[in-house]
Parts: sequence; C-alpha cells; structure tokens
Amino acid sequence: MRHRNKGRKLGRNPNHQRALLRNLASALILTERDAEDEKNAPKVKGRIVTTLHKAKEVRPLVERCVTIARRSIEHQEKADGLETDAERGTEAWRAWRQSERWQQWNQAIAPVVAARRRALKLLGDKEAVRVLFEEIAPRFVERAGGYTRILRLANPRLGDAGAQAILEFVGTNDRKRRAAPKPVFEDEPETEETAAGADTADEAEKTDE
Repeated sequence: MRHRNKGRKLGRNPNHQRALLRNLASALILTERDAEDEKNAPKVKGRIVTTLHKAKEVRPLVERCVTIARRSIEHQEKADGLETDAERGTEAWRAWRQSERWQQWNQAIAPVVAARRRALKLLGDKEAVRVLFEEIAPRFVERAGGYTRILRLANPRLGDAGAQAILEFVGTNDRKRRAAPKPVFEDEPETEETAAGADTADEAEKTDE
C-alpha cells in the first residue's frame, strides 16, 4: 500500500526523480526565451512533448514556480520606483547609498531576491529563472493559478508505446472555437441568420478558388 506516499516514482530513485522534474520544468520555461538565432530553437514557444505521467508530475512544480515569480512583481515595481538612475560608483550613487531612500529600496527588493533564490533552488537553472521572472510571470499577473495545460496525444511513443502528452502555458497557443454556419433547407424560408451564413460560405469558396 502507498499510504501517505505522494507522487509517482517513474522508475527512478528519489535523486533521479528530482533531477528529472527540474530538467523538465526548466525545459518548458526555456522554450519562452528569445532563441531565433540558436540552432536548437524550440519549434513552438511555451510547449514541450513528454509522457503523460511525467507531464502530470512536473505540472505542480511549474505552477509553484510561476506563483513565486508572480507574487514578487509587486515588490519589484515598488523597488524600481525607489532605485536611482545614477551609474554605479559615481558621487550621486554614493549619496543615494547613504540616504534613507536606499534603505527603503533594500527592504523592497529583499522579497524579490528571496523569491529568485527559492525559484533557483527548485529549478537549478539561472537562465530559466531569468526567463521566468522577466517574461513569463508578467503575463499571469491577473491570473491566480492554472498557468499550464496538459493535452493528451493520440499517437504513442515509438519504442515503448508510452502515452504522450503536450505540456504548455495557457494564453499562447489557445484554441478558438468558431461557430459553423446554419444549414439552409429547401422547404424552410431563408432568414437573416441563414442568409449571412450562406454569404460567408460563398466568400470562402471564392477565396479557395
């Protein structure tokens, strides 16, 4: 029995499990980086393909990291308002360091530093932490959870026939539903809705031709 044993073993020892989840979470976050000039640029930003069980296991880790980064945005904005524009090492910068404004900035930036250190401990990748705080977290300021989705794929993995799934961030690759035009029958009188649907279908046929 697995009483109070949370999570999947995934055929690995505990150290290997943690390393696997860290690598998967970092890989998902790094797909959002600017990698146009790189050879190994991701095909689709904000998406990775893995097995279904791995996706279900790594999803809570990604959600926790995004929540940590999202909660630090308020403190970062407060610290930016107290920071000086003077270059480091100048007289103006030294005067700012000795003022009360610097103490306020130090107190405001402390939660941000703590959040980055906590995310770095969970992910183990500095570049992934930078992308998480600078590019991903600002997109989910108004969203309190549910930052990712899992889509199961129909085709199994070659080799061991494992169930595959897509793990991706919401808001980037969202599917939009389109209402189909209402069909018109010969016995029914034509209404405004059916006429509009027929006109749309005629325009689509002309465009295809």
